[in-house]
Amino acid sequence: MQPAAAEAGLSSAHGVGAFLALLVVAAHLGWSLPRLSARVAWGVTAAALLVGALGVLLLPAAEWLLLPMVGLLFGHAGRALGAMARPNKVPLPRSSARSPTPVAAAPVKPAAAPVVSSGKSRPATLGRYRVDGELGRGAMGAVYLAHDPQIGRQVAVKTMALGHEFEGDELVEARARFFREAETAGRLQHPDIVTIYDAGEAQDLAYIAMELLKGHDLQRHTKLGQLLPPPQVLAIVARVADALAYAHSQGVVHRDVKPANVMVDLTTDVVKVTDFGIARITDASRTRTGMVLGTPSFMSPEQMAGRRVDGRSDLYSVGVMLFQLLTGSLPHRSESMAKLMYAIANEPAPDVRTLRPDLPAALADLVALALEKRPEMRYGDGKQLAIDLRAIAAEAVAPEASAAPAPAPAAAPPERGEAGFFEATVRYSRPEPGHNSDPAAGP
Repeated sequence: MQPAAAEAGLSSAHGVGAFLALLVVAAHLGWSLPRLSARVAWGVTAAALLVGALGVLLLPAAEWLLLPMVGLLFGHAGRALGAMARPNKVPLPRSSARSPTPVAAAPVKPAAAPVVSSGKSRPATLGRYRVDGELGRGAMGAVYLAHDPQIGRQVAVKTMALGHEFEGDELVEARARFFREAETAGRLQHPDIVTIYDAGEAQDLAYIAMELLKGHDLQRHTKLGQLLPPPQVLAIVARVADALAYAHSQGVVHRDVKPANVMVDLTTDVVKVTDFGIARITDASRTRTGMVLGTPSFMSPEQMAGRRVDGRSDLYSVGVMLFQLLTGSLPHRSESMAKLMYAIANEPAPDVRTLRPDLPAALADLVALALEKRPEMRYGDGKQLAIDLRAIAAEAVAPEASAAPAPAPAAAPPERGEAGFFEATVRYSRPEPGHNSDPAAGP
């Protein structure tokens, strides 16, 4: 009787142990697992397999360990595989001799709605936002089309995989910087700056929910054949300069001004500067690996050198963008990063009229001033840059408006006996129907 009672007690203990193990596994899978990185998930999976194997080999009647171990195994393996399948790291495009995107006298037809990709790796939700599709990808994450159920509107959600770039204390600092920069950008209220609604973190992704914009970025208009007319370029860049002047007055420096960070809708006359503060968020990651912040071709000499920057650095980047939008080329280009850095720091930018002789001298002088190497020699305020751009645009349009030839004074009809009387009475405009020099006209 005693062995039977002992066996029953052991069985009961095993049952209680199995039940408690299941509770622990369920709590772990539901709460802890979503917060783990793929690397840690694989480590816990290996540990679960080891503990399960040792339990089965060394402990009597340890079959009750199998179910929790299987749960851990499949839970962590699925988590890790899912994280690996999500392509958070996308290599930065190499700078080429060609510029980003726009050029042309022909009007560019903007997209009526954002182009949405149905990528299999996109999350179903991010915080309270339901993800409906993918709008694009960048170096550290993606931008998704999402729906905000609280206010019933569509938004754009930009994600950053901070856990794939930072670890330990650096990750803590990166998260703090992310929310600090998102809060700062969210305070910017200007008609030509994209509106930030919310920021959060979910599924190892930090995200920013922002205004959904139609149209396209200015990169499309930096290639020959797609360049915009100069007056339209000046009008757009003046609005960018105004937006930056406002941001600088609020103590915010963009640090990554370039055509890809300016959205336009040419049919509705919308201009929006995007991605304020994003360059600062990746500061530690890029400088740690020897990279410089921002897009190299658009960086000011002081930013390239790693010195402290202010609003004048952004205005240098505006000068580079203006040069590219007008010519389809960058002022400094090189296949080598070292040579590019040297050129930006030391070599004067070419006169914009070497590529566009039709541009006025005043515009060439403005571009040269914006591209001055020394910050103190550049524009110190975006407002003044915007004023000068609009003045040059107005001067360029005024001569065109007055270019129509004035009507010639009516000449007195010649006397009959004068030479040339016959020629004066003959109309030589061949397109005129029935004119008297047209052989097809009847007698």
